[in-house]
Amino acid sequence: MAVFVALGAFLMTLAGGWTAQRVTDRRHLVLGLAGGLMLGVVGLDLLPEALKAAGEEVFGVPAALLLFVGGFLLAHLVERLLAARQVAHGGEEHNGRAPEVGLTAAAAMVGHSAMDGVAIGAAFQVGGGMGLAVALAVIAHDFADGFNTYTITSLYGNARRKAITMLFADAVAPVVGAASTLFFTIPEQALGGYLGLFGGVLLYLAAAEILPEAHHEHPARSTLLCTIAGAGFIWLVVGLAGSG
Repeated sequence: MAVFVALGAFLMTLAGGWTAQRVTDRRHLVLGLAGGLMLGVVGLDLLPEALKAAGEEVFGVPAALLLFVGGFLLAHLVERLLAARQVAHGGEEHNGRAPEVGLTAAAAMVGHSAMDGVAIGAAFQVGGGMGLAVALAVIAHDFADGFNTYTITSLYGNARRKAITMLFADAVAPVVGAASTLFFTIPEQALGGYLGLFGGVLLYLAAAEILPEAHHEHPARSTLLCTIAGAGFIWLVVGLAGSG
């Protein structure tokens, strides 16, 4: 049942990537929306779940928040190292960005989608009602995952073929993750730590890369409205999932 439900996440992820691909003539709006979606996912979904799951403190600070900051710094460090490596070896850059950063970020999105599948499978182990509630939440925000995966890969100058490949991998990941729960489960604290770390990575990409690029290309009011709409959409998804 969990694997069957995860197929819904597969289709929703592809729908998100297809949408990002079709509106390339409004790239600034795509980037603005992607930034808002990522901000909403981090602040309204990942961090609350991380704090709930990894509740213990380290020197007065919740472990999930320390990992959140660590994830932000790690993303910044990886980007700087890869960009420096590109320059040192005479590699091509896209507007000062190393394509490997986009692929690395997209790979992190794929890993997160696999964890979404694990969450579906684990919830079905608790009960059918819990499983359906978690599945609906995952399916709803997988549209944003697909949208962001394609956008991030393309933003860093990767070929369309690579962006589609990463999108397909992101779509398949929840199905694989759900199937894996037939063999093992992840401790709640480890899951909370992972969510905190991944949230920091996503926030860095949204705040340091995607949103500045959106407003640099076309600093219009419509771009800002798309960002607000993206965050509002995640708020709606989280609210509906919570009320369910």
